Order: sequence, then C-alpha cells, then structure tokens
Amino acid sequence: MMLLAVGCSHRTAPVELREKVAFDQAGMVRALDDLTARYGCEAVILSTCNRVELYLARPDAQAAPDRELIGEFLAESHQLSTDQLAPHLYEHRHADTVRHLFRVAASLDSMIVGEGQIAGQVKRAYELAQERGTAGPLLHALFQHAHFVAKRIRSETGIARGHASVSSAAVDYVRQVFDRFDDKTILVIGAGKMGELTLKHLRHLQPRCIWVVNRNPDKAREVAAGCDGKAVPWEHLDDVLAASDIVLSTTGSSEPIMTLERYQALLPRRTGGPLVILDIAVPRDFDPRIHDGERTCVFNIDDLKRIREQTLQDRLRHVGPAESIIEEEARRFFKAWSRRSHGPIIARLTHDLEAKRRAIVQQLLDRLNGRLSSEDRAYVEGAFRLLQNQFLHGPISALTEETHETGSHTLLDALRKLFGLGE
Repeated sequence: MMLLAVGCSHRTAPVELREKVAFDQAGMVRALDDLTARYGCEAVILSTCNRVELYLARPDAQAAPDRELIGEFLAESHQLSTDQLAPHLYEHRHADTVRHLFRVAASLDSMIVGEGQIAGQVKRAYELAQERGTAGPLLHALFQHAHFVAKRIRSETGIARGHASVSSAAVDYVRQVFDRFDDKTILVIGAGKMGELTLKHLRHLQPRCIWVVNRNPDKAREVAAGCDGKAVPWEHLDDVLAASDIVLSTTGSSEPIMTLERYQALLPRRTGGPLVILDIAVPRDFDPRIHDGERTCVFNIDDLKRIREQTLQDRLRHVGPAESIIEEEARRFFKAWSRRSHGPIIARLTHDLEAKRRAIVQQLLDRLNGRLSSEDRAYVEGAFRLLQNQFLHGPISALTEETHETGSHTLLDALRKLFGLGE
C-alpha cells in the first residue's frame, strides 16, 4: 500500500503562513478533486486554524508522490511560491502516517493537549472526502480507525480531563464552590470578548437569573439578550452586587470599579452565601483585598491561568499511556488491513494447495486400494490435511503480520513468485 501525509502545523509554520494555506469549503472540494485526478489516489484534506494536512493513499501502490510534488500542489492551490512554503512542510509515510493521524485525532499533536475539537474536525474532513468520492477503501479504514482511537484514548486516559481555557477554568472553580446553580444569580459587569466566552460557559450551569451591568446601556441590553438575562443600569451596580452569588467582571476600566471601602459598605446588605468574583479584567476591576477566602472569593486572570496550567500539567501525565494505545492500535490497523487486502491471495494459495493435496491423496488411496480399512483411509486423509495446514500457517501468519513499514510487499511478492499465483 501507499500512505502519505504532507502538511504544516503550529509546530512548523507561523500563523501568517497557516492562514494563507488554509482551505475554505469550496477550495477544499476543488483540491480533493484535483488531487485524485492528478495522482490517481485517494485523498482527504484536514484544514484547521493550527494545521493543513493532505492525506493520500493507494491500496496497491508501492510508489507515491513526494513531499516536493505535494508541496508544489499546495503552493499552487494558494498562489504561493514553493520556496515560501517548502521549509515549513513535513512528511509522513506508511506506518508513520497511521501513527501521525492517530495522534492528531487524539489531540496529542494539538497546541493544547487533550482539546476536544480536533477529533470532530478530523471526522468532518473525512466526511467531505466521502461526499466527493475521494476517500477509497484504505482511507475509509484509516480514518474510521482514527475516530475509534480518539474515543478510546479519551475514555481510557485522563488526557481530556479538566478544562484548559481561562473561561472554562473559571467554571471549574465555580463548581468547586457551589453544588447547585438553579438558585444562583450571576452578575456580569462589562462585556469584553473573554467575558462573553466565559459567560457562555456559565450559562451551561443554568442559573436562576443573569444580570448584566454596563456603562453603555445599549451594550448591556445586547449582552443580556444573548444570554436570556436582564440589563441593569450602571448606577444600580452596588444593589445587584449585594444580591448576587457569582460575579463575572470584564470591563476596560483603567482603575478598579470596586474598591475595598465601597465593597465593605455594601457587604452588610448581603444575606446569601459566599460570593465568587471572577475578575478577568486587565487592569483588575476589584481590589484584591476584597478576597477573604470565606464570604468573598476573588479570582483574577492570573489565578485562572494557574488553574489552566495545572490542568495542562495533569493532562501531560497521560500522554505516555495514550502513546501506548496508539502503538497498539497502529499494529491492529495494519494487521486488519493485511488480512483484508491479502485475503484473495491467501484464498488462492489455500485453494491451489487444497487441490494438490486431494490429487496426491487420491493417487495414494487408489494405489493402496483394498489394503486399507475405512479408518486407515480417514487417518491418511487427516494426516495430509494436517500437513497442508501446518505448511500454510507460517506464510499466512507472516503475511498478515506484515506492517509495511517501508511500503513494500516483500512477502506478498515472494508468495506469488514461489507458488506461481500471479497478480
């Protein structure tokens, strides 16, 4: 078989170049059709913000286009010079292609190890190739197995445990403080981009209500409409802060909007449980001295980043077991593909030897006609059948175990020549 992957990623190319070689939907369709027409091969293209990779395959081929040729194709598709692109490209062949795709799908090669989006992106790339008819039997088997490997690694290791973004780390912390949220009120102060992303995660907690405060009333109404919340005038900030359980603050103020003195003045009005303040503004919106660790917990952007980094460190402990699963599944993939692709030649070999065995046994029984009992005849036939099976076991086992690390079919070619089996 021939398997080849050529591409660039966040490990080899700057974002400016990755943006230039990324495919939109229409461009990917054209490229898939062009790849199969030019090189007579199966093709899948994976294009994300962090990588562009072209996977090519031919089940019966021993030769393949090289990195330079596919690099020229990629450069041509995006009106780039090959000199501009070539230094950033990498290549994987045969067994290394399988291992690489498994690592990509399982997010071991991602910028954030364990992130969950890449498996879906790999699946969608394969589905588009299916629709275009450019994914044949080999890439069908490979990408379906990659999907299985990604699911197995996520379920059997902790590679995806916890959240690795600041916004989701904030939600992880809130979950440690409260055990239920249907009776909680969330107050959103400001409307920064990271604040809106964090709010999206907080909404999944299904709180009782969400209040939005902003100096710009139109912006407050816009954010509130997007989260089924209620816009509150800026001058009522102290009132809603006193009645909230969770605060998400992300203004662009150059000075704290809540000083220690101002907060202490409204503190007696609080009647509920602890208040968690997620201050992800830079500069900070809340005076850090407000944090007392009991009634009021203030987490700033650096605190949340430390939680995120701890999550990433925890995930890295699971890379070794995940790599072991990939090695195991790569061997399993090649063994299954060998059985499937070599089935016809094994059947032909078995059929030919079966015919020769029957002919020889019949000649022997005819010569010994009348001198053997029925039990003796059955024993002779069984002995020759056992000899045939023992003779076939070695070649067939070796053939199905062959992993084609170099892409060659040495054993298959040898069997064809030794037994005159033809193509």
